[in-house]
Amino acid sequence: MAAGPGSFTGVRVGLTTVKAWSEVFGRRIAAVSRLEAVASQAEAGAKVVAAFVDAHREQVFGAMYRRIDGRLERVEDEMVVAPERFLDWVGEQSGAERVAWVSPDPEHITYQEAWREREKTGEKVQKVSAIFAPVIGKIGYQKLLENRTADALTLDANYVRRSDAEVLWKGGRGHGR
Repeated sequence: MAAGPGSFTGVRVGLTTVKAWSEVFGRRIAAVSRLEAVASQAEAGAKVVAAFVDAHREQVFGAMYRRIDGRLERVEDEMVVAPERFLDWVGEQSGAERVAWVSPDPEHITYQEAWREREKTGEKVQKVSAIFAPVIGKIGYQKLLENRTADALTLDANYVRRSDAEVLWKGGRGHGR
C-alpha cells in the first residue's frame, strides 16, 4: 500500500482501509513510499535518482536515492520543499555525479533557473505515469517476500507535511483569529 507522501486525506483514507483489511484477514502490510515508486521507474544508468511529485502550494515532495547492489537506498528522509530548494539540495548531495531525475510532474522543476545548468550537463527529467498502483504492487510484493512488513498497529502514514487543520491550529490561526 502507498503510505505517502501525498494528500493528507487520501493517505489517511487509504491507510485506514488497509489497516482494517489487515485486521480482518490477519495479514501483514507492506508499506511503499510513493516517491520510491516514482524512483523505481528511473531509467538505468545513473547511480543517483532524484524523484519528486507535485505537493501543491508551489512545493514538491522529493527524495534522493542511490543505487546500491541493484536496490534503491534513500539518502535522507523524504521532504516537502520549494522546487528550487530541492534542486539545490540534490546538487549538494550528489556532487559531480550524474542524476536521473524522475517525476510525473517534471514541469515543477524544469521551469527553475537552476535547472538550466543541470540541462547543460545532459540531465533531463524522465516523465513517468501518475498511475502508481502497478509499481507499488511490485515493490510491495518484493517487500512481502523479504518480510519487510508491518501490522495494523505499527503501520503509520508518511505525511511529510502536516495537515492544514494542524498547521492552522498549532499556529494559532483560524477560527477568525
